[in-house]
Amino acid sequence: MTAPDVRGGQDAGDFDVEEVLALVKDSRASAGRRTPGDPGPAPAPAHPGTGHAGSGHSHERHRATPWPEARAVAARAGRQRAAHRAPVAVPLDAALGLTLAGPLAALTDLPSFDTSAMDGWAVAGPGPWTVRDAGVLAGHAAPEPLADGEAVRIATGARIPPDTTSVLRSEHGRTDDAGRLHATRDVGHGQDIRPRGQECRSGEHLLPAGTLVTPAVLGLAAAAGYDTLTAVPRPRVDVLVLGDELLTEGLPHDGLIRDALGPLLPPWLRALGAEVTAVRRIGDDADALHQAVTGSTADLVVTTGGTAAGPVDHVHPILGRIGAELLVDGVKVRPGHPMLLARIDDDRHLVGLPGNPLAAVSGLLTLAEPLLRALAARPAAEPYALPLKEAVHGHPYDTRLIPVVLRGGRAAPLHYNGPAMLRGIAAADALAVVPPGGARPGQEVELLDLPWASAGPGARFT
Repeated sequence: MTAPDVRGGQDAGDFDVEEVLALVKDSRASAGRRTPGDPGPAPAPAHPGTGHAGSGHSHERHRATPWPEARAVAARAGRQRAAHRAPVAVPLDAALGLTLAGPLAALTDLPSFDTSAMDGWAVAGPGPWTVRDAGVLAGHAAPEPLADGEAVRIATGARIPPDTTSVLRSEHGRTDDAGRLHATRDVGHGQDIRPRGQECRSGEHLLPAGTLVTPAVLGLAAAAGYDTLTAVPRPRVDVLVLGDELLTEGLPHDGLIRDALGPLLPPWLRALGAEVTAVRRIGDDADALHQAVTGSTADLVVTTGGTAAGPVDHVHPILGRIGAELLVDGVKVRPGHPMLLARIDDDRHLVGLPGNPLAAVSGLLTLAEPLLRALAARPAAEPYALPLKEAVHGHPYDTRLIPVVLRGGRAAPLHYNGPAMLRGIAAADALAVVPPGGARPGQEVELLDLPWASAGPGARFT
């Protein structure tokens, strides 16, 4: 495991002066070696055959995938697998957040009979009306027909008696001393009656396939006669927490630190629409990691740490040992550049997250979120951007993801955004996507909503 970066400040931990100088020196040296017309060495592709993460800055930078491309690769991998996943029938109370696998067609007319839209009187013909003693309530059997000049008390949602011409609202009628009902306003024919099939007819398509199941969709489905919905199943995720230095309780001591990702990742993955099937603490044991990866039947295995090339970074060697296909091996993003995405087999993928907490969040949103969204056939949020309240320093080559709060139509960068820090993201509404080189005050930048955020204009149901 790589030791956590504990540097502070607004730009701490994303890169340092020595790293930048090494990158610049390498690029100048490469330029000096070129002959006229020689474009220089091409970057190595981010696919099988890239090998383990190297220790040299130049090697990492050339192999890593640009951030937008990495997200596109993850989404494409998810779509390819989703095409072979069978829909499931899910009870309404378990369908929230799933995606409809087919159109939602009405199983009945809505409403299925003529109903009263208001509390009042069902009346027949012109008034005044003689009022029957017994009223009509919702849920009761079909009432007796009305004769001209008759009225009967009726509740909202109750069946309309045959031969009713309109419903007179309670506030628009009065009775005289003889008990006869008079209208205090004109009553139009069919007023406040919901006719059968007003909303839809049986068999009519109410919602298309691909619709996200929200509380309103559940209500519509129930009204239309459904007990279950045919939906795309939730992607199943196993989380493997790596690192011998991690504590599950108490204060850090003697070189040991608290595990932040064990508590953070499962609920975040659920917010992304996944079913977390296991959370296992593996430590830095290569054999245990191999067994956990090969024994998992989940759609996605998420590992934390171990993606670099240190003495206990076992993820790359194990992926090579099992013949996994590396789709993304490093991403040009800070924090979180040593993340990876691999296809274990036709049914399963692995996302390797860095061990530092904010770097892991970056990997989660860069690789896991597009993959899971595609696996679940969930609609992507419309991209949106806001101007920055203040300048943000950029990495020379890589995209930066910076926690921000959204206030007054602007994105205000938060401090404490180093790779090992969660203080900034805990207060954030979104992550700002800062292009290489940085962004000036007032410059619009793309924003990634956090699953639970409600303050931002791009907030969406999850």
